[in-house]
Amino acid sequence: MNTPPSQQLGHGTPRLSLNRWTLRTTSIQEFLETAASHGIDAVGLWRQDVEEVGLNALRRRVDDAGLRMSSLCRGGFLTAADETARAASLEGNRRAIDEAAALGAPTLVMVVGGITPEDKDIAAARARVAENIATLAPSAEAAGVTLALEPMHPMFTADRAVIATLDQALDIAESTGSDSVGVVVDTYHVWWDPALPQAIARAGRTGRLLSYQVCDWNLPLAAEPLFSRGYMGDGYIDFPSITRMVTAAGYTGDIEVEIFNQDVWATPADEATGIVTERYQQLVLPDL
Repeated sequence: MNTPPSQQLGHGTPRLSLNRWTLRTTSIQEFLETAASHGIDAVGLWRQDVEEVGLNALRRRVDDAGLRMSSLCRGGFLTAADETARAASLEGNRRAIDEAAALGAPTLVMVVGGITPEDKDIAAARARVAENIATLAPSAEAAGVTLALEPMHPMFTADRAVIATLDQALDIAESTGSDSVGVVVDTYHVWWDPALPQAIARAGRTGRLLSYQVCDWNLPLAAEPLFSRGYMGDGYIDFPSITRMVTAAGYTGDIEVEIFNQDVWATPADEATGIVTERYQQLVLPDL
């Protein structure tokens, strides 16, 4: 009998990256050690990890584990109309860019922000995102970091991202005129979009496909819908089809598994990572 991929530890899993929030309740050290023990070469970390461990110490831990970083999450929240709030947001994002560079993360994931009950002008909010991303682009270029705009499912438009489709994200990225601004294809957020094949092809054609993140769409939705992400294969997303689109678009980077799910967080880290690895090898890797 063949050994399941989840038990084939230490042999390397091509292009698989484990996002920190997949094992959110695990300590950062155990997270890094678990990823390495499963033959995973890359990790996506969060700025909370920088706050907890310290920038230089975190870089040392990643290096000591024999890992590299695929991305840092997150920058963004660029929709404020108030000038003081806008200035503070820009300054915070410049710090995030510097942190990504210091950690060796090629990409900073940008969750652009929602609207407020006081200001319901969504078109104006999107325009501010475009303006502020253009303002940040030179800092990213100087640091050697790319800014990956993340379109999010429309149910998150109010509070997290006024960009709901990949085409909207690409419109903003292209408007900056900077090669350092592109997009994230996150299956959880974009799988429903009927224009997805053309949008992914556009991202590849324009050189702006910077990150590919995978997890499934589970039902019923959790009380916090963001926590309805699941292991690939547990829900409704056609991973082979989307992966073929991304591959055809010329993407050759890491594929991050990013799952926000309380049941996954309650699972021992080694077991959860084994499931991630096995599902990746079954549903994603064959179509790369």
